[in-house]
Amino acid sequence: MTVKAILVAGGYGSRLSPFTHYTQKTLLPLFDRPVIDYALGTIRRAGIKDITIISNKFVGQIASHVGHGLAGERIHYVIEEEPLGVAHALALARPYNEDARVMVYFSDNITTLEFEAHVRAFDEADEPPGCLLIAREEANPEAFGVAVLDANGGICDIVEKPSTPPSNLAIGGIYMFDEFFWDYLDEAVAVKGDGFSISDITRMYVKQGNAEVLSVGKDTWVDCGTSESLLQASIMARDGKLNPKPHR
Repeated sequence: MTVKAILVAGGYGSRLSPFTHYTQKTLLPLFDRPVIDYALGTIRRAGIKDITIISNKFVGQIASHVGHGLAGERIHYVIEEEPLGVAHALALARPYNEDARVMVYFSDNITTLEFEAHVRAFDEADEPPGCLLIAREEANPEAFGVAVLDANGGICDIVEKPSTPPSNLAIGGIYMFDEFFWDYLDEAVAVKGDGFSISDITRMYVKQGNAEVLSVGKDTWVDCGTSESLLQASIMARDGKLNPKPHR
C-alpha cells in the first residue's frame, strides 16, 4: 500500500505575526530558502510522490512556488478557508489520501532525520504497520504531545500540551500512520469534538502496542513556529546543517 504525504500548513501563524499577515509561515526564509522547501525535501527524500498541501488563504503563494512538483509527483492543494482545527484540516485532505498509508507532516517541523527506510517498510508491509512517532528530549515540553513512560521506560500513553509534563520526551511534528488512521480520526473526533488533537490518534496506537518511536538522538528536529526558532533554524541552514534538496 502506497505511502502518501499530507503537509499541514494552515492556521493563522500568530506566533510569527506580523509577517504572517502577508504570507504563509512556510514561505518565510530559512537563510536562502523558504521553510516549505526543507519540509518537502524530507518528504521527497523519503520517496513519497503523492503530496497534499493544506494551507490558508495564501495557498496560492505556495502553489506559485511549488508548482506541479517534480517529475513523477502529484501535488494536491487544499485551501483551509478558516482555521477550524487539525481534524478539519485533515478532513480536507482525506479525499486524496483515504486509500493509503500516510505521513502527516506539520510544516513548522524541520529535521535531519531521514525516512526512506521507514516509508519503504510501510510500503512493503503486508499487515498494517501501526504508526511511527518522532521523539526528542525537550527542556520545556509543555507545547508538545508528551510521552507518559512506564516502569521500564517505554511509552504507555501520550498527553497533549500538559501543564505538568509527565516526562521531558516530546512527541510530534511528523508522523506515519497505517490505513486505520482515518477510522481512528473519526473515532477520536466523535469523542473529543472541537477538543481533538493529533495525540488522540497517536495514543490509540500506543495503547494497542502498535507504535514505533524514532528518537531524534544526534539528529535535529526544530520547530520553526516562533521568531526565535526560525532564527535558530536559519543559522543552521546557513551552516549547511539542514537540507532542502529532494535527493541526497
